[in-house]
Amino acid sequence: MKIKSCELEKVAVKQEQYPVADVPEFAFCGRSNVGKSSFINAMLGRKNLAHTSGKPGKTRTINFYRINDMLRLVDLPGYGYAVASKKDQDAWAKTINDYLAYRENLAELILLVDIRHEPSAQDKEMYRWIVESGYAGMIVATKADKLSKNQRQKAISVIRKALDVEYKELIFPYSAVTRENIDVLWDELYQMTLYHKNND
Repeated sequence: MKIKSCELEKVAVKQEQYPVADVPEFAFCGRSNVGKSSFINAMLGRKNLAHTSGKPGKTRTINFYRINDMLRLVDLPGYGYAVASKKDQDAWAKTINDYLAYRENLAELILLVDIRHEPSAQDKEMYRWIVESGYAGMIVATKADKLSKNQRQKAISVIRKALDVEYKELIFPYSAVTRENIDVLWDELYQMTLYHKNND
């Protein structure tokens, strides 16, 4: 899909701050510092639209990016940042849970994991919720350029087994360096957008 326009439309922490639910939304979740913001920048062909940081737990808000006036990418706060206080962790969890529970135009929830590491207990819990909620179960495995071809195949097998992924085609290796699978993912999101528009 060719991106003609994209903007950070809203930054929110509670429901009344969300933008109008007028287009399908594709939300990205994952552990702190897994690379969600970098991935969204790559998807949008921008360097700094989504703020990135080497410090885990930087994204504490829900960031809504409007694309071509036809869909949104949604950057959810990362989970699993151990250094955060219990109060901060609870606040982030409420922010995420409220969005997932009440956002009726959420078309797909996509999990990001670091391809180099076995998914955490929180990743497993998140993925189980995604599948049980009726979403496709797409996974973006970031930092794929850090592994050789053989290592990558083994890592994908580990991810698939740990998360009990039904089809290996649901796992998309991705690298911020090579932009691998960006076009493939856009094709998937575009088709889902058309499906949701036709079934509204």
